[in-house]
Amino acid sequence: MKRDLRAYARQTRVRLLAGLLLLAFVVGDGLILWLYGRQAALMGVICQLALFVPALLVVGILFLLDRVVKHANRD
Repeated sequence: MKRDLRAYARQTRVRLLAGLLLLAFVVGDGLILWLYGRQAALMGVICQLALFVPALLVVGILFLLDRVVKHANRD
């Protein structure tokens, strides 16, 4: 059986990120919805998207730069 620790680390990071997003959106907005109502929960979703979209753009740009550097170093 082959052990690929880099693949395991990548899989773990993806699962942790998915858990973070699940907790932030479902549990966080669920509590807002329960305590303050539907309109406050909608504002919570808008605020979370305003937070996560720029962060995801930065991560995406860094991912693309990493791919370009790896491709350039391969030649």
